[in-house]
Amino acid sequence: MRKYFGTDGMRGEANRELTADKAMRLGYALGYYLKKENPEKKKLKVIMGSDTRISGYMLRSALTAGLNSMGINIDFVGVIPTPGVAYITQIKEAEAGIMISASHNPAKDNGIKIFGKDGCKLPDVVEEELESYMDNLEEIIKNPIAGDELGKFKYAQDDYFLYRDHLKSIVSGDFSGMKIILDAANGSAYRAAKDVFLSLGAEIVVINDAPNGKNINVKCGSTHPEILSKVVVGYEADLGLAYDGDADRLIAVDRNGNIVDGDKVIATLAVEMKKKNLLNDNRVVTTVMSNMGLEAYLNKNGIVLVRANVGDRYVLEKMKLQGLNLGGEQSGHIIMLDYGTTGDGIQTSLKLVETLRDAGKSLDEIVKDIKDWPQTLINVRVGDNSKKNSWSGNKKIKDVISEKEVEMGDKGRILVRTSGTEPIVRVMVEGKEKEMVERIASEIADVVREELA
Repeated sequence: MRKYFGTDGMRGEANRELTADKAMRLGYALGYYLKKENPEKKKLKVIMGSDTRISGYMLRSALTAGLNSMGINIDFVGVIPTPGVAYITQIKEAEAGIMISASHNPAKDNGIKIFGKDGCKLPDVVEEELESYMDNLEEIIKNPIAGDELGKFKYAQDDYFLYRDHLKSIVSGDFSGMKIILDAANGSAYRAAKDVFLSLGAEIVVINDAPNGKNINVKCGSTHPEILSKVVVGYEADLGLAYDGDADRLIAVDRNGNIVDGDKVIATLAVEMKKKNLLNDNRVVTTVMSNMGLEAYLNKNGIVLVRANVGDRYVLEKMKLQGLNLGGEQSGHIIMLDYGTTGDGIQTSLKLVETLRDAGKSLDEIVKDIKDWPQTLINVRVGDNSKKNSWSGNKKIKDVISEKEVEMGDKGRILVRTSGTEPIVRVMVEGKEKEMVERIASEIADVVREELA
């Protein structure tokens, strides 16, 4: 188990959990690691960006202090989507990229995501190594470098245009004649999304594009697309596109105001890519949480669904392992490896609109055949975390799961997993028949409760 890093970098309430001290120690640790990995290179560079949270200034200063103290130069590219940092890190041949953001979390939270020189998030083993350095700083800084060898901090906000132009380049033709509503979540997308869609000739209306440091994700964006739904209908737009705080996710809204999640966006892209012979091996990667209705729809269209553990890093791992170029999560974190190394909400939205344009259909017409199967999730609170983690070795729980899997056959599936933070065992059952799904979920949850509560 990692001490500071989670499934998507460091994250926590700014100034309480994610403190300036912790960020500075990470700066020292990352600087030490980069110098160790690049012993022949005299000057090393890190690309740094942030979303619009007020706490970003504090964390940027603390990270800068640690990195500069280790002799690492920083190019700060300003407010930019997370995938923009990943892209610029690659093309500027920097040793690492840092994004200061808590993604879809509330404004009081913040986070730090680190990318390697390849534009991909650091593997678990490297994050564990950084944690060990953070906890042993006295070893790292016992021989500080000379004052005239410190690293420099440089504003490089014009590098934003490299990312903007990259986004424009992935679309063929333009979007003239299309009316689109963009919800920037008062976050990183507030500038980039508008710039790109305007340059491609779309008629756009942008909402929630006035960040003030405290309003990021507040009743807006991909986690709250309800207002976007009303605006799309009110303006009689073709569709709406909602991003999260750092613009690495996309949730769409069709012309009737219906919310279209990441699974359905992936399915839309996958079918069109297959038609154009662009879908590697006619397979896509989603997570264990994706609905079986999606799987049935893809199978009907000659596409195989590959499941990964929850978390975009695990989706990416499976994509790379199997040589696939499309994957993602229900949350809208979608990875298209032909165009980028990480989830990119603006990139995904551009390819979605291009798909609709090329198909000559509206979003609601395309997704109407994707029928979600009934699903029930029961959270069973157990005694403590040790009991939570013992469920998989409990014979009665395993036996009832096996029995119910036989009963469901190919009409559904059962997924039992634990909460990452609370003493909770999650029992999810999905299938064609709602009554069966609810009954089986309840029966399994009862056994978990009896054995572990």
